[in-house]
Amino acid sequence: MSERCCPALLIAAPASGQGKTTVTAALARQHVRRGRRVRVFKCGPDFLDPMILARACGAPVHQLDLWMVGEVEARRLLWEAAGQAELILIEGVMGLFDGVPSAADLARRFGVPVLAVIDAAAMARTFAAVAHGLASFQPDLPFAGVLANRVGSARHAEILRDSLPAHLPWYGALPRGADIELPSRHLGLVQAGELADLDARLDAAAEALAASAGGDLPAPLAFAAPAPAEPEPLLAGVRIGVARDAAFAFLYQANLDLLERFGAELAFFSPLADSVLPVVDSLYLPGGYPELHLQRLSGNAPLREAIRAHHEAGKPILAECGGMLYLLDALTDLDGRRAAMLGLLPGEAWMQPKLAALALQEVELDGERLRGHSYHHSTLACALTPIAHGECPNYRRTAEAVYRRGRLTASYIHFYLPSAPRAAAALLRP
Repeated sequence: MSERCCPALLIAAPASGQGKTTVTAALARQHVRRGRRVRVFKCGPDFLDPMILARACGAPVHQLDLWMVGEVEARRLLWEAAGQAELILIEGVMGLFDGVPSAADLARRFGVPVLAVIDAAAMARTFAAVAHGLASFQPDLPFAGVLANRVGSARHAEILRDSLPAHLPWYGALPRGADIELPSRHLGLVQAGELADLDARLDAAAEALAASAGGDLPAPLAFAAPAPAEPEPLLAGVRIGVARDAAFAFLYQANLDLLERFGAELAFFSPLADSVLPVVDSLYLPGGYPELHLQRLSGNAPLREAIRAHHEAGKPILAECGGMLYLLDALTDLDGRRAAMLGLLPGEAWMQPKLAALALQEVELDGERLRGHSYHHSTLACALTPIAHGECPNYRRTAEAVYRRGRLTASYIHFYLPSAPRAAAALLRP
């Protein structure tokens, strides 16, 4: 295998909330509309942004993260994308230099130039100072240029553009406007499937961006070939039922890819809509928003009975965050409405108005260190003694419990299964 070349940009910002996802999606849609093949990645743990980005580019979106994904796997993903696309876009996480490892660390490791997005709604010439600081804070950081978000007018954009020093290229501007902005709720952006006008928003953003700057591609980058690896048939012939609907949608594409590389067959089903469970050997219940669909989940008695029968038959279940809440005796939403859930995990959970936990997590299971993250607004009381607790690499106090009851394994942790492939296979192997 030889190296592959493809233009690439890492879209970053001074802080969260600057509009990285909107800009990344606008860039992707702009180039797709020009007939180019675009692959998009998301830096760090996230489920909601990739849904939007996948719609914008028309291809699955994977994570790139030096800790959770690892450099070797990230290099493989970039190399594969370089063979499929004419442009690679990577949406950063938090502020450019925030976190360990940061988006800047990822950019430097792979030589991907940074495009800085700055919310310029209340700025004039200070825009240039912020851009200069981002570009020069680390002298070895590859830097492509700057893009203004939420500008008030064409004249405002001109002032921002003209304030930049000659060595900082202008990538254009996006205006303020409800037809472009992406709505949010407590865990982040509203899911792509819930936005009936998402394509119209993406097209409007792409058109606005094209009107303010050209759509030229950056210079190609060389991505080194990964070491060849043969997938092991650790789940050959295993049929895994995967819950996927508006209540359970927080799935890493890499997790599904890994299970299929191991030889598993995936059968998707909806706990909201299906009364019959597919004929499966194992179940995977990912996170999502079960608290927004309490009555429908509680009222789907046939499926609840089917999942309970699956567990009583000694078949594996892996449940993450919202999937774990679905297993409890009951769940109470923010308005105090309480509904019965599956009753497979003894305990209850209550939604909270404030964030309860946000942290990277690593836990030892079956002799391997399985990595992931937790992000939730609920508190849990469970009668079981955990079999393990997560550890945070950034020294936060969060230590999420991992519960096991028979072949059921549940945790608040959203696991990145490729970080420990054999442990992942063991969770779902009959």
